[in-house]
Amino acid sequence: MEESKRRMCCLQFFCLLLIGCLVLEIYASSGTIFYESFDQSFEKSWIVSEKEDYLGVWKHSKSEGHDDYGLLVSEKARKYAIVKELDKPLELKDRTTVLQFETRLQNGLQCGGAYLKYLRPQEAGWTPKQFDNKSPYSIMFGPDKCGSTDKVHFIVNLKNPMDGKYEEHHLKASPSVPLDKLSHVYTAILNPDDTVIIMIDGKEEKKADLMSPADFHPPVRPEKTIHDPEDKMPEDWDGRSKIPDRDAKKPDDWVEDAPLEIIDEDAEMPEGWLVDEPYEIDDLEAVKPEDWDDEEDGEWERPKIDNPKCESAPGCGEWTKPMKRNPDYKGPWYPPLIENPNYMGVWKPREIPNPNYYEVGKLNIEPVVAVGIEIWTMQDGILFDNILIASDEKDAASIRDATWKPKFSVEKENQTIEEQAASLDGLKGTQKVVFDVLHKIADLPFLGDHKMKVLELIEEAEKQPSIVVGIIISIVVVIVSPLLKILLGNRKKSGKVKDVGKTSSGEADDEDAAAAHHKRNTRRDS
Repeated sequence: MEESKRRMCCLQFFCLLLIGCLVLEIYASSGTIFYESFDQSFEKSWIVSEKEDYLGVWKHSKSEGHDDYGLLVSEKARKYAIVKELDKPLELKDRTTVLQFETRLQNGLQCGGAYLKYLRPQEAGWTPKQFDNKSPYSIMFGPDKCGSTDKVHFIVNLKNPMDGKYEEHHLKASPSVPLDKLSHVYTAILNPDDTVIIMIDGKEEKKADLMSPADFHPPVRPEKTIHDPEDKMPEDWDGRSKIPDRDAKKPDDWVEDAPLEIIDEDAEMPEGWLVDEPYEIDDLEAVKPEDWDDEEDGEWERPKIDNPKCESAPGCGEWTKPMKRNPDYKGPWYPPLIENPNYMGVWKPREIPNPNYYEVGKLNIEPVVAVGIEIWTMQDGILFDNILIASDEKDAASIRDATWKPKFSVEKENQTIEEQAASLDGLKGTQKVVFDVLHKIADLPFLGDHKMKVLELIEEAEKQPSIVVGIIISIVVVIVSPLLKILLGNRKKSGKVKDVGKTSSGEADDEDAAAAHHKRNTRRDS
């Protein structure tokens, strides 16, 4: 056994060494611009924000179930900010740029972000130790989930040459966030033709045109014309496509004040109704608690219990005729709608030239000088790993295969095993409930001599749970036989069904009685 363990450890070490060599080889290739594996502690190369609102503690921690390290969000309900500068500014114009990183929501994600920000030069007005949500960025990318928000953000922050202001342009119809607790890798590929491809776990989820108003809001390329904000709808504009028919008249037989329901005068009190018996009676076996204080707790009253005489009767107490739908009810009368001869259509303000319009040639995203994580989250356990910037998607694919894929495969297999175990436990619990019910059925008094047959069938099902459905069918057949005899031999009694049409006021009385019963019991138990 010890020898087997040593061999397994050696094999794991060899695999990790092989993966490490592969990653180093990829990183050494010309296509890798920035890569952070978090194999070593982040404290010497990453700078934690010192802003007073960002109290969340970052930790260098292993991913659950792996020997692979990452950057961990360690506390709940905190703001976090951390940044690492690139060796040199990254120009994004007229080139392919691949942004990629892993994140694992080890405790799920109810409300919070797990995205990255790719920051503009510090001349734009920020410093690493003062990094916060106002620090200017060029691109924001990654998952975000809270309330109705459930998306993988891709936002470009562009300068308007007309007024010099920066504006965020958000990807429309973004992919949803995988909300399991597995490792996932997010990839954004910016192409020289101003298109962007969003991938999750190496699979393309969204392709968008940065210049298309159908893909980004607000659009990167401004509209040439806009609605005139000064234009107002004329007071005499008729935008009603249909209007009430003024010539229509209410039919003579239309009664607006007829009630929705009326008393069913044809209804008769069911045979066996116990008019003189209340639904509830005093519990004569109840005893006043020794610690009951009449001055403090009030006069003690016996709690109520269901009247056993009512169990076999169709009903107890005062019987009243039920309500039924009024066949004469028609409700308020309204004249029918007809086409409006004066309909002028849907009003729209006139179009005017857009004063903020400008010609856009190639997209000009400002250079990136740092990678930052600035989030607010209600969950801990968010782990970031393998942050990559590359100029070739092949490099990103190689790192995905070398780092993320082996972890994901193990996690997926473990998840499947856990789900199967949970399903089996749930099935066992359901079977227990089924057998409990079957044993209660076996105790029904009308089964008589058939009880032993039912118990034999239950015993057989308990030995072979896989045949429980067939056993239930057999038990039903056994039960039906004596039940039919009882029904056929007591036709009068079969008609004694409780009146489902009892008035709503009667139901309210029952609810009041139940509430009073609960109140007395609660007071007594206290």
